[in-house]
Amino acid sequence: MATSLQSFISQLLPLYPELVIITIALTILLLDFFVDRQHKAMLGWYSLIGIVIAASMTIKLAGLAGSFFGGTFLLDPFAAYFKLAFYTACGLGILISMKYLDIEDIHRGEYYALMLFATSGMMLMASAGDLITLYLGLELMALSIYILAGFMRSDSRSNEAGIKYLLLGAFSSGIMLYGMSLLYGISGTTNLNGILAFLRGADLANPVLFLAMVMLIVSFGFKVAAVPFHMWVPDVYEGAPTSVTAFMSAGPKVAGFAVLLRIFAHTLLPMQDHTAVILAGMAVLTMAVGNIMAIAQTNIKRMLAYSSIAHAGYALVGLAAGGRDGAASVMLYVLIYAVMNMGAFGVVIMLRKAGVRGEEITDFSGLGKTNKAAAFLMLIFMFSLTGIPPMAGFIGKFYIFKSAVQAGMVWLAVVGVLFSSISAYFYLRVIMVMYMYEPKEEFSLVQSPALALALAISVTAVIVIGVYPSGVLEFARASIIGIL
Repeated sequence: MATSLQSFISQLLPLYPELVIITIALTILLLDFFVDRQHKAMLGWYSLIGIVIAASMTIKLAGLAGSFFGGTFLLDPFAAYFKLAFYTACGLGILISMKYLDIEDIHRGEYYALMLFATSGMMLMASAGDLITLYLGLELMALSIYILAGFMRSDSRSNEAGIKYLLLGAFSSGIMLYGMSLLYGISGTTNLNGILAFLRGADLANPVLFLAMVMLIVSFGFKVAAVPFHMWVPDVYEGAPTSVTAFMSAGPKVAGFAVLLRIFAHTLLPMQDHTAVILAGMAVLTMAVGNIMAIAQTNIKRMLAYSSIAHAGYALVGLAAGGRDGAASVMLYVLIYAVMNMGAFGVVIMLRKAGVRGEEITDFSGLGKTNKAAAFLMLIFMFSLTGIPPMAGFIGKFYIFKSAVQAGMVWLAVVGVLFSSISAYFYLRVIMVMYMYEPKEEFSLVQSPALALALAISVTAVIVIGVYPSGVLEFARASIIGIL
């Protein structure tokens, strides 16, 4: 009996990080009954302990590369890279949430549990070696995010955000399942390596195969907020609690690109000539709509929502370029984007007070005179999002556009640079409001050790990666070897 139990436990070794995250989430739901409202932040710190344990396990398991559970679960450097990115997004999300939940009077333990459940879903997506595993992970992530978007039950905007995201997400999941069923019908397998082996000897002119590919692009285009599947983003980002918006803009987007890389840079690699054209066109549309629409926004959450769309367009440039350099540039870019965007949302939360301040760009008026530290942090994040050296955002865009040039898509790189130049208008406008406008009112910013720690981590990462990018870039290049 003991031997059988030990054998069973050893077989679960590849799933240890996921099991740790899920176990911590479940125990939080139980502990929540015994923690009073004044000490709910303890559950957040407990969540962070779980994330650190899972991260250490992921690093230890990185050398245990292979396929497990009948090929449905993969352990490789690619999955490890993205899992570490998910831990970063979830950890920063929890840190910036603790004080915000108190301000909005929605500090409940299930909030942290849902963030961990969403993270576990992302982890399954990164390690998926089968279409069914991929779908299960995606739905676990999506259902958790739907609930988080509508977490402020007494706020009509939050309710609207949750409902819109749920309804449109259900449509995208249906389209995805249809595409997966077509792939299964053609290839006779749901295993990603099995589908790749089939495609290498298949007739790529098959219209059903092309339809399956398009359906997968549509469904994952929704997940990463690519045009024309972006309509939900501004309303959901604006209506959801700001801490949820920050997490939503980072974690799920990174997970979406992890799957896009696994599917289009590996499984559907024989169809690269077809996918590159579609992805390049989608990248142009996404950069155009995201940057142009952001110019007209006065609400900073909506501005960052359209900014998120534009950055998805930049990442799609690397995906369209293909090859090892293109894939590595996407991996580098989404990590940088997650860190700098969550930092920007952290500063937005610093201005929050009783649900009436911090969302309009004019609320930042004179911040450079009333709180120099907060204004400087926002300046760093806005410079990085614009792509101004020596910030990390510049490094990310440089390698994305470089991969397009190396792939012979010089025109796509030029278009990306042009739209990146347009983005300077709405990012630098925030800086102008902070430093050139007079303060609208006298106010004190939100004080929170957890929020301060999140901002310190974000700004340090943005500066360090910008000045010394080779470490993360080499990590990304080494991680992509497993799928290319």
